[in-house]
Amino acid sequence: MPENKLYPPEGLHPPVPLALDCLRDALESGAILEAPVQRCGVDHTLYLNLGGVQGRMPREEAVAPWISGAEREIAVLSRVGKPTCFTVTALETDEKGAPAALLSRRAAQEQAMAYFLEHLEPGSVLTGQITRLESFGAFVDVGCGIVAMLPIEHISISRIAHPRDRFQEGQKILAAVRVLDREARRITLTHRELLGTWMDNASRFRPGETVRGVVRTVKDYGSFIELAPNLSGLADARERLSPGDGVSVYIKSIRPERMKIKLQVIEKLPPVPAEPIRYQVTDGRLEHWVYSPPGYEKPPVETVFTAPSP
Repeated sequence: MPENKLYPPEGLHPPVPLALDCLRDALESGAILEAPVQRCGVDHTLYLNLGGVQGRMPREEAVAPWISGAEREIAVLSRVGKPTCFTVTALETDEKGAPAALLSRRAAQEQAMAYFLEHLEPGSVLTGQITRLESFGAFVDVGCGIVAMLPIEHISISRIAHPRDRFQEGQKILAAVRVLDREARRITLTHRELLGTWMDNASRFRPGETVRGVVRTVKDYGSFIELAPNLSGLADARERLSPGDGVSVYIKSIRPERMKIKLQVIEKLPPVPAEPIRYQVTDGRLEHWVYSPPGYEKPPVETVFTAPSP
């Protein structure tokens, strides 16, 4: 089971009917609740409707203290219309005498981060949600709005030009902790190790089959065709192919000892929606992952997840 079940990403919290009694219980227990932000005031106070009770989140309570500068301002403004986690820090009445609640997203994030720093290790599998895609990688909410970085080179073995070739914003994914910097409170992720080894993926295909693939790289000597996110083969050079094209390919040979698949492009295909990601690892903790098959002629392609010294 992913390690962050207690503190899921914003938008993935189990729904709870919000009303005054629920808010009273949360005030006493310190439970983390979630609701969408309705508006952001001129002073950057966030307002939420909690089952008829107005929730008010002051600017200083909207973001964890380890976020600073321009990122802090964007983090506050960008909450409007989005599910946002919080704890209830006080119950009060507004100017009309109606019940109101004082809220803190900061407290929820500090609670989640304290748990992560105590319980996570390199290799721990997490549930995440893509919040932003940039050329260098994906930003992933790993719990209560705590954002970790997933560099593009760790998304899959098959190389992609941009993270949007693999993900879309708002998508739920699994990832593993690659680096846990406790002092800086920074989590860096990896994704490719959860997608299976070369043999896990190659075993789904047979020489003589014709299957669908995606062109990822075009060279003078041929094109690398992705059959699965962690598996590509090489097809002979062919004109008018571009990265991202869908193609049908004939599998000429599969050679585990050289970790090579020889393909022949049959024709270009019209675009189709991306298939759901197929994970080979879905929970627990990875310690040592070897991508290359037994008998591979070259040094193994592997990842060792080493816990930092205490």
